[in-house]
Amino acid sequence: MHSWVDGQPADTLSLKDRGLAYGDGLFETIAVKAGQPLLLERHLARLAEGCLRLAITADHSLIRSELLAYAAALGEGVLKLILTRGDSQRGYAADPAAQARRILQGSPPATYPTAHAEQGIRLFPCATRLSEQPLLAGLKHLNRLEQVLARSEWRDAEHAEGLMCDAGGRLIEGVFSNLFLVAEGRLLTPDLSRCGVAGVMRAEIVFQAKSLGIPVEIADIGLDQLRQADEVFVCNSVYGIWPVRACADLSWSVGPLTRKLQGISRALLDV
Repeated sequence: MHSWVDGQPADTLSLKDRGLAYGDGLFETIAVKAGQPLLLERHLARLAEGCLRLAITADHSLIRSELLAYAAALGEGVLKLILTRGDSQRGYAADPAAQARRILQGSPPATYPTAHAEQGIRLFPCATRLSEQPLLAGLKHLNRLEQVLARSEWRDAEHAEGLMCDAGGRLIEGVFSNLFLVAEGRLLTPDLSRCGVAGVMRAEIVFQAKSLGIPVEIADIGLDQLRQADEVFVCNSVYGIWPVRACADLSWSVGPLTRKLQGISRALLDV
């Protein structure tokens, strides 16, 4: 399927685009089933928050309508929305009159081994650390070089994901997922106020857990808590939940709370 640039089929982009030059923009990766973009409201809310914090002016009603139209044409697969600040001349200063650029790309449904969801995965302990920048923390901005470096650390099929920490050694997230621990019936997920991506599936899992009366704690998490966890899992808005069975010399069983939340996430991604 053709990519769309500002609502029109296109396969070229201006060389002056600030997304290309500086990573000045945001993106959303959205699963599409039966022509419907899944978890759309959460994706749009995160995008709006990112635009507000980066001072990118965008027509969010138009973005919504284009997403719906593109998803309907795609049918099933993965839709990627890239929103850049648009064009500018040389230099970091942005043109206040620049128009935000909307890029939509579609791809076939993501395919992963069924064992990832059923039996759990092994995490690779990444040496690459996430830098701390509260002004960008939580946003899904276009600067992903830390994730590129982290993903290059392993090439074997034994590891399905990597585990990333910040400069202080706190657990933050996977390379392309969010992290959860279960300890004594409580659900824990790292605080992302310094760095990391606030995933839409992470937000949905927190909401669903609280709705079920499961205690949820968002806090700094260290390696000691990882060692003592009863269950560990990772999540994102494309595959849902993968239990984690091992990381380095640590191992866990796939527990009941992981399975319960996995069932909920699977229902959210199936229409």
